Amino acid sequence: MTHFIKTQNAFSAGEVSPDFFACSNINGLSKLENMDVTPGGGLSRRKGLEQIDSIGNNGRLIPFSVDENNNYLLVLTNLRLRIYNGITMVADMVAPWASADLCKIQYAQRSGTMMFVHPLYRPQMLQKVGNSFSLSQYGFSSDENGFINMPRTRFADSEDVKITVSSSTQGNTYATFTTNRDFWQPANIATYIFLMGKQWIITHYISPTQVTAFLGETFIPPVDPITDWTEAVFSERRGWPASISFYQDRLVFGGSPSLPSTVWMSHVGQHTNFSAGTGLDDEAIALTLLSQERQQICTIVSSDNLQILTSVGEWAISSKPLTPSNVDIKQHTSVGSVWARNLPPQQIEGRTVFVSANEHDIRELNLDDLTQNYNATDLCAYSKHLLGGVIDIAYNSDTHQLFVVLNNGTISVLNYNSSLEIAAWAKYTTAGQFMSVAVVNNETYVIVKRDSEYTIEKFSSDTLADCNEYEFAYNACSLPLVASGHNADKLHIHKISARIMNTKSISINAQRITLPNWVYTDDTPGFTGDVSINQLGTSCDYMVPIWRIHGTESLPITVLSVTTYGRYTI
Repeated sequence: MTHFIKTQNAFSAGEVSPDFFACSNINGLSKLENMDVTPGGGLSRRKGLEQIDSIGNNGRLIPFSVDENNNYLLVLTNLRLRIYNGITMVADMVAPWASADLCKIQYAQRSGTMMFVHPLYRPQMLQKVGNSFSLSQYGFSSDENGFINMPRTRFADSEDVKITVSSSTQGNTYATFTTNRDFWQPANIATYIFLMGKQWIITHYISPTQVTAFLGETFIPPVDPITDWTEAVFSERRGWPASISFYQDRLVFGGSPSLPSTVWMSHVGQHTNFSAGTGLDDEAIALTLLSQERQQICTIVSSDNLQILTSVGEWAISSKPLTPSNVDIKQHTSVGSVWARNLPPQQIEGRTVFVSANEHDIRELNLDDLTQNYNATDLCAYSKHLLGGVIDIAYNSDTHQLFVVLNNGTISVLNYNSSLEIAAWAKYTTAGQFMSVAVVNNETYVIVKRDSEYTIEKFSSDTLADCNEYEFAYNACSLPLVASGHNADKLHIHKISARIMNTKSISINAQRITLPNWVYTDDTPGFTGDVSINQLGTSCDYMVPIWRIHGTESLPITVLSVTTYGRYTI
C-alpha cells in the first residue's frame, strides 16, 4: 500500500472533456459551473446578475460606443430599437427588422455612426447628434450626371436576356422594357438598370417579360433589342449586403444573397461612393473570391489585415495601401464560419477569435512568426463538450472572459489570459435561459428568459444572487485520480484540504465547512487560510472525481488550491 499527497494549485485548463481524464499534465477539472478561474489560477464564484429592465420578448444586444463618456447598449427586438445608458433607457424607436431576422444583422461603427446590414433589408444608419438618436436608411451618393454610385453587374441569370425598349403610356420619360423571356419579378421595382448609356429605375411590374422604367428625360427608342446592359448589385430582388466593416478609410460590404463571395469597397473617405471609376488608387474596389469550393462570405474583420471569413475558409487582404491595382488576397486556413446567424468575431489580445462552422470550435486567427500566414488555433481543444449550438458571443477585455451563449440557455465562458497561460472553460447557468450577450464599457450584459419574461441583466460584483432573488449552484470537481498517473486497484482517502481566500461559505464532498463566526460580519471579506475534511472509505471507481467543492449560498468563495491525502494499492 502506497501513500500519496496530491496538490492541485492551479485550475488553468478549466473544465475538460472526459476524453482527457487520463492525461496527467492538465491543470483541469471534470466540472466547473458558475465559477471563474482567477488570474492566479484559483477558483472564484461568479458574479451575480442585476436586473436592468424587462423587454417583453426576445431580442439581441449590441454595444455602441460614441466616445469615452458615451457608451450605450442597443437592444433590438421585434421592429423596435431601445438604447440604454447604464441602467437608463434613453431612446425607444421603430426599427425595420422582424424578430426572426435579428440574428443575421451585422454592424460596424465609425465615430458616432453605426451601420447595420442584413441580406434582406436595406442598410440602416444609427446616429447620435447631441442628445438625440436617429435611425435612417443608408443611401448611395450620385455622381455629377445623377448616376447612383452603387456597384453594378450582369447577373448570371440575365446573361442571355435582351431588352427591347419602347415608349410607355406613362409619359415620354418612361419606357416599357420587354425581355425575350421571362425575367422580371415584382421585387424588381425600384431596381436601377443601366443601358443606352443612361440610368433607369423600374417603377411598375407588368408581367414576367415587361416592366415600366423611368428615365427622367426624353429618349429615342432603339430599333434593336439591347444586349449590353447591367443591373445594380443591391436591390429588393438581388438582396443587400450581408456583412460590413471599415478598412483603410473604406466602407466594405461582403457578400449578398445573389453574390455571396463578392467584396465591395468604397472610395477612400467617401463611404457612399462605390462607383468603379477609372481605377485610381482611391477609387472603389470589387473582387470575388475564387477557389475550388463555393465561398459564402460570413463576416469581414478589420484587423492587422482585412480578414474575410467564409463558410469554408479564412482569407486575408494584406495590401498596404490597398488600391484597385494592388490587392494581395489569399486563403490562409480552411476552418469555415457560421453562416446561419451572425456570431461577431472578437478581438482578443490582438487576434481574431471566431466560431467555426461546426460550432464546436472557437478558433483564434494569428499570424506566424514571419507575419505572412495565419493559423487558426483551437481554443477549446480540451473542452468540446461545452460548445455546440452557439447563438451569441462577446468578449470582456477587462475581465479577460469570452462569453459564448448556447441554444440550451447556458453560457460557456472562456477565462483567457495567454501571458498567464490560462485558457479555462466553464459553464454559467441561471434560473432561466441566457439568450444574448454584449459587453459595454467593461460591463457584461445579457438577455435572460425567466419563465415567460425576457429581461436585460448585468453581471455585477455588487450582487451575489441573480436579480437578488435567484440563488445558483456552483460546482468545481477534480479530475479522477487516474489523471495524476496513479493506476491503482483500490483508493482510500484520508483527508481533503483546501486553501481559501476571502471565503464565507464552502462545502467539500457534501460536508459544509464550519468557519469562524466573525467571517460573517459585513465588514470582513471572509476567511483566508486552510480548511479540511477527514474522510474514511475505499473506492474502486477511478473515473469519479476525488473531491467536489460546491454550494448554493449567496456568499463569496475563492479557492487557491486543493490537496488530497490518501493511499492506494496496485
